[in-house]
Amino acid sequence: MSYYFAYGSNMNPARVEARIGTTRRALPGMLADHGLRFDKASRVAGISHANVVPAPGGRVEGALYELVAPEQIHLMDPFEGYPHDYDRHRLPIHTELGAIEAWVYIAAPGTTAEALRPAREYLEHLLAGEPFLSGEYHARLAGVEALHGLDDATLAALGLSRHTPR
Repeated sequence: MSYYFAYGSNMNPARVEARIGTTRRALPGMLADHGLRFDKASRVAGISHANVVPAPGGRVEGALYELVAPEQIHLMDPFEGYPHDYDRHRLPIHTELGAIEAWVYIAAPGTTAEALRPAREYLEHLLAGEPFLSGEYHARLAGVEALHGLDDATLAALGLSRHTPR
């Protein structure tokens, strides 16, 4: 069995299905000793995507997808910008079933920056992952300062649209 852990916009199950097809199941998961950051530079100046960084005692919640076939992870690579924007790692994800090793995308060296913010439309995909998140974690995501009012061309460059992802 092969698993993929999503902590960013791919916590939205509809987004994952559109990108890689059906998965066997999705369940809540947690990456221990890491913290969530919005420091991965996007293709548009000043706008970020989610990233995880080592943080002793930290936790990143997300959706753990059981893939139908191990090859499905390769279908996700272009959406994650692997291998140039993100590196793919196998890390233990804690679930109610115990620890499960899964693929996790982490920003590649040299692709992060300070003072970046996510687009509101991007953040909505993270919030669509609510069924996989604790109430506290979801509320923290909802409070992330995001950029509003981006034009359609900018959203398209980010792979986003104005429709609500839920």
